[in-house]
Amino acid sequence: MISDAPTSVSQPLADLRRQVSTIIKGKQAQTEDCLACLLAGGHLLIEDLPGVGKTTLAHVLSISLGLRFSRVQFTTDLMPADLLGVSIYTPGAQAAGGAPFQFHPGPVFSQVLLADEINRAGPKTQSALLEAMEEYQVSVDGTTHALPLPFFVIATQNPSEQLGTHPLPESQLDRFLMCISLGYPDRQAERELLMGQDSREQLRALKPVMTPDQLRALQRQVLEVHVSPALLDYLQALLEATRSGEWFQEGLSPRAGLALLRAARAKALLSGRDYVSPDDVQAILPQTIAHRLRPRGGSARGAREQVRAMMAAVPLP
Repeated sequence: MISDAPTSVSQPLADLRRQVSTIIKGKQAQTEDCLACLLAGGHLLIEDLPGVGKTTLAHVLSISLGLRFSRVQFTTDLMPADLLGVSIYTPGAQAAGGAPFQFHPGPVFSQVLLADEINRAGPKTQSALLEAMEEYQVSVDGTTHALPLPFFVIATQNPSEQLGTHPLPESQLDRFLMCISLGYPDRQAERELLMGQDSREQLRALKPVMTPDQLRALQRQVLEVHVSPALLDYLQALLEATRSGEWFQEGLSPRAGLALLRAARAKALLSGRDYVSPDDVQAILPQTIAHRLRPRGGSARGAREQVRAMMAAVPLP
């Protein structure tokens, strides 16, 4: 274990894991990915069928972390102002010494934003999130408004073959640190769900197990996790492999490389270590880079399978 990890920080993390697992059953690997994404200060995209627990996961995290939560159902008629907010003319405000237009914040001014079925909205509304996710601010009518911190977007996405979906542009996908899929529960986990209490009742009974300040402390601790020169060589070899033209149409950007490093550091911290190992990189590689890449040519493999094949071809340090 990390010898200098303060008990006040590590104990709430253990409590968070335990509380999430009581609601999200049989999904330990996906839960760990979600926590790594959160600790790395990134945003999470969940692509899956309706009804497998995507919204419940977002609720559990926001309640457990004591963060303000907003949910926006993305639809074809959703406009950017519905998400960001709008300036409204207020009669008499200028005479009282105020601005004639008062800004009314939208649901993006939260700490956990659930963008539900994000690929059902049009490209203009999808793009309204870009500045918020990258700069932690929004600009409306020429005025910049800072978002509360920490700020974490969990977006859900239906499979692209379903009716009424609009593919997310590459620039939008690149803002998500990780993309995961929950999938169906196994038989034992589904039996527990069928025999257990309704998830809405369970959510109402949850209490925060971590404060926003403790979360910020953990996010700062992630940045202090040691990365050796040999590990950086391995990470660069993986980045160069994506750019070689053998596996993918285009390679990863430097921003994607930084995202991969942050995710690996967070994974190491979750594993109780103060240094990154190759196992940490391999454990989070498909979830962190596959949604940013397109397999080359007519490959029958999906992006994740292609990432795993590439990873097997790159020598370990």
